[in-house]
Amino acid sequence: MKKWLRVALILTICLFAGSEVLVAQQATPIEGDYVAKNFVFRSGEMLPELHLHYTTLGNPVRDEHGRVINAVLILHGTGGTGRGFLQPIYAGELFGPGQLLDANKYYIILPDGIGHGKSSKPSDGLRAHFPHYDYDDMVAAQHLLLTKGLNVNHLRLVTGTSMGCMHSFVWGETYPDFMDALMPLACLPVQISGRNRLWRKMAMDAIEKDSEWNGGDYTTEPQQALRSWINLLLIAGSAPLQMQKTMPTRDAADEYLEKAYETRVKDLDANDVLYQLDASRNYDPSGGLEKILAPVMWINSADDFINPPELGIAEKEVKRIKHGKFVLLPVSEQTYGHGTHTHAAVWKQYLAELLKESAPD
Repeated sequence: MKKWLRVALILTICLFAGSEVLVAQQATPIEGDYVAKNFVFRSGEMLPELHLHYTTLGNPVRDEHGRVINAVLILHGTGGTGRGFLQPIYAGELFGPGQLLDANKYYIILPDGIGHGKSSKPSDGLRAHFPHYDYDDMVAAQHLLLTKGLNVNHLRLVTGTSMGCMHSFVWGETYPDFMDALMPLACLPVQISGRNRLWRKMAMDAIEKDSEWNGGDYTTEPQQALRSWINLLLIAGSAPLQMQKTMPTRDAADEYLEKAYETRVKDLDANDVLYQLDASRNYDPSGGLEKILAPVMWINSADDFINPPELGIAEKEVKRIKHGKFVLLPVSEQTYGHGTHTHAAVWKQYLAELLKESAPD
């Protein structure tokens, strides 16, 4: 039972927030903060100081014209942080010596998005009075961090998982000349609707309708709301084949559920979760896919609850991307539902293809 439980709990980190176990490597992660003064959100709200936290590995390299040629921007999912990409299943496959994104060769940038990690977020003190950010605000802040905070004027690659995947499409349309390549993992470039919208709205309603929420001015975390969020998260991130293997009995499944709740709830804040989910409310890059100039290697997995392949959306929309390629990973012993996006061993061959195709002349 305990062995099954340990394996099963890995699934709880695969959907959004990654483990913070560092992979052994030569390059040392360096953390920092950039403060954007008087940052104006699309809603018209403003923060006098927007703190943007980041982790980097490696060092920037510039060509004779001063353009950075080796920067890689990697964007996390809802509820995650940049440090989530330092876990062995991702960094251990990509950042080591001789690997595709060797941190001794590339300048790897792992930001915490607005509302996440150590960047400015509602739980810092403003609670429900924090500006209502959206994905465009988050991408604008990432661009500001790069250009003003890190003095990076070009990216070799933009890639991201889940929400970060959606941010990748926003990046490609908003700053089409800024990157050499795009690799979105586990998303669709259309308005969030259907079942995807339903489960997100269920989670938001669970928070706002909890008697303990008190309009965001709660004195203790609304536990039932957070339990509902975790329950929905586990289903949305589920990989049926993996879960059946790791929870082969009723008792194993019941114990996994309770342990998952105990493990995750201590790190959650209801206002942060509500804002993170609400940030997707107006996401819809479908009207501008033709603006994307960089080669795109877009990857989803066939066992993804959030982006089910039977919708046929990806196959239709990729045709509008000038240099776009869509890959649907079949269900296998190596896929983890929506969380496949962080298991780099499953898809890194396509990253190799993209880097080769997009290599500057």
